Amino acid sequence: MQPNAAITPSTLSVKDLPWQVLWSKEKCTLCGRCTAVCPVNAIELGVFRKRRIKVSLEPQGNPSSSFDIYHGIRQRTDPAYACVGCATCALVCPNDAIFPIRSDEADKLRYHINRGGQPRSRGGRRNVTGGILDQIKFIRISMLTDPALDAGRHEFELRTLLGRVLPPEKSLDFYRENGWVPPVREIYPLVIGGMSFGALSPNMWEGLQMGVTYLNEELGMPVRISTGEGGCPPRLLRSRFLKYVILQIASGYFGWDEIIHAIPEMKEDPCAIEIKYGQGAKPGDGGLLMWYKVNKLIAAIRGVPTGVSLPSPPTHQTQYSIEESVAKMIQSMCMGWGFRVPVYPKISASSTAMAVLNNLTRNPYAAALAIDGEDGGTGAAYNVSMNHMGHPIASNVRDAYLNLTKIGMQNEIPIFGGGGIGKNGNLAANAAALIMLGASGVQIGKYVMQAAAGCLGSEGDRCNICNIGLCPKGITSQDPRLYRRLDPEDVAQRVVDMFLSFDTELKKIVAPLGRSTSLPIGMSDALGINDYHAAERLDIRYVV
Repeated sequence: MQPNAAITPSTLSVKDLPWQVLWSKEKCTLCGRCTAVCPVNAIELGVFRKRRIKVSLEPQGNPSSSFDIYHGIRQRTDPAYACVGCATCALVCPNDAIFPIRSDEADKLRYHINRGGQPRSRGGRRNVTGGILDQIKFIRISMLTDPALDAGRHEFELRTLLGRVLPPEKSLDFYRENGWVPPVREIYPLVIGGMSFGALSPNMWEGLQMGVTYLNEELGMPVRISTGEGGCPPRLLRSRFLKYVILQIASGYFGWDEIIHAIPEMKEDPCAIEIKYGQGAKPGDGGLLMWYKVNKLIAAIRGVPTGVSLPSPPTHQTQYSIEESVAKMIQSMCMGWGFRVPVYPKISASSTAMAVLNNLTRNPYAAALAIDGEDGGTGAAYNVSMNHMGHPIASNVRDAYLNLTKIGMQNEIPIFGGGGIGKNGNLAANAAALIMLGASGVQIGKYVMQAAAGCLGSEGDRCNICNIGLCPKGITSQDPRLYRRLDPEDVAQRVVDMFLSFDTELKKIVAPLGRSTSLPIGMSDALGINDYHAAERLDIRYVV
């Protein structure tokens, strides 16, 4: 903000901002690194004048003043350039002369962020800490009559199934009537959810794919990754590594012309096809890739012009109703791959999720159901959607599992839950709790970005500028100057480390339960919580 500038309705002081930049004149050498890396141009070089008063020691002497001119760092207070607290300036400063701090009062920026009649949109996750999954305890410990297992030396089979799992007698009848049996994949219960090539930078996407391939090829862990709704690079489509990939098709159908044309040339079938109908972070809205990110590479893969924003419709517009759309799209996708590939829908958690599940129970081509809860992340969404819309994942998964139990199909249609799993760092505990509530596996996205690439976003609305392509770590940017900060091999190594750590912690949880040959899916008697109403809602034990 310029000194003596005109005061407008949106004029703010530094105190009104959620993040304030502290700068030390004594330590700073004016190298300019901080201003060069700031993703939102929140700081700038400024010229300052300081008055010095000289007092004469003579009895008759008069005081005089002089002015010193010096250069320094100045924080801008324009809402369009407000500091996001990413602290990239502190990361690059050689003298520890600058760093942001969180304001100690409710900031007033929230009243001034809308410009030109456009509500604020942002990336990241909800600004709500905590959650039910973090409060759940594992209370069933095997001891004398049912001895616990040694998590360090016992062999475990931590695998889950993706696909329609029919009972033996039903499977034979199905084969006689239809001439094929629904395909089933044995995968690891922790799946990397849909983050598209476009939403993520090329280096980040390459690092994730390299890490997943190493886990499968070298360590024998059948980890799978979803492509998101941005299509798939042609080279990956025609490689043997496609079997580790879940191809996602969303309402925008970006990149699917290339995928369909590549089917005859595929060396391997994909692991599965995920049809996205909803997203937990912005239920009722389609995907959105801002024009900042649509460069020549992204445009070529998606089959669109460069520099154009790519919004997806809220729902698939190919059929009259959502029920008809789900049924026909699942069947057509199954036919496209010769009934060899599992096909399932992904929906946002809501009160209507049970209606979708009931339709799937009557659809022999439906392989599973993925539910995305309200705490899921996104590249771009309106504040009101991220903070006030959606359904918690725990109760939605629990309702789905109990409904399947009532009709005797709890082992037939796998349920995959996502949205806020591990958002406070408790990945294995959250995943185990959701599995014991009825999920066959969990999907994660933001956790991978934080653990594998050092994402700076937080639940306190720190950074969260994924949507504008200015990610200071280069994770969600298509600018080569930014994503070159990210080494794909380092990302791959961290992905491997993350899954190995998760595997160890999950064994530490299931070993005391006495389970080693199968996941404790729906084992709700092992769960307890000190919230009475939550215990009643989830049908688990109330413990204090």
